Amino acid sequence: MTNLTLYTTTAVLLLDVDGNRLLAKYYQPPHAPAPPPAGSTNATSTAALPVHNAHGNQPPQLSAHNPFGTFKEQRTFEKAIWEKTRRASGDIILFDGHLVLFKTSLDAILFVIGPAAENELMLSGLLSSLNDSITMLLHGGQLDKRAVLENLDLVSLAVDETVDDGIILETDSTTVSSRVSRPRPDATDIQINEQTIMNAYSNLKERVTQRILQGGL
Repeated sequence: MTNLTLYTTTAVLLLDVDGNRLLAKYYQPPHAPAPPPAGSTNATSTAALPVHNAHGNQPPQLSAHNPFGTFKEQRTFEKAIWEKTRRASGDIILFDGHLVLFKTSLDAILFVIGPAAENELMLSGLLSSLNDSITMLLHGGQLDKRAVLENLDLVSLAVDETVDDGIILETDSTTVSSRVSRPRPDATDIQINEQTIMNAYSNLKERVTQRILQGGL
């Protein structure tokens, strides 16, 4: 079914070459129903209901809850796609009902996960934008594990500026990096303290004295 909503992204992941998590953000529409609690008597009957009966005529992107609600489920999925993609020859695969796009760098792998029927070009553009904006923020200009961990706050903010609740907000990497980057101290800024005030007073006194002497000649 064609996605007619803005919710295009299921997750953005950063893993190292051993499949360990560096950063993970999973998304779910804010008005999607929460999964029924484990052991609930209504769990089976609610899950068995068709989407249009349980939640109106909403598209699946708005009515389906996130299948990765727990840390254990997330890590299982991350290990599975890492195992699958490290042997893949391209940069996109279809895995377990999800479209998985990835880009491998030195010792880190950036993933963008979306529904199987999502627009591949849109997710590919998101992946490229994230990769470019993150590399702009890192000092070495390359996506590697150490740089990501040392600048994890900037990397996380870059992802948040690009995707929010599964909605792609910005794909211009320059714009994202400029919003996130730490402001550099201006070399021309003047720090006002007692010493600078005394210096200014001395300079003013010398100029006044010179003007008086010149006027008296």
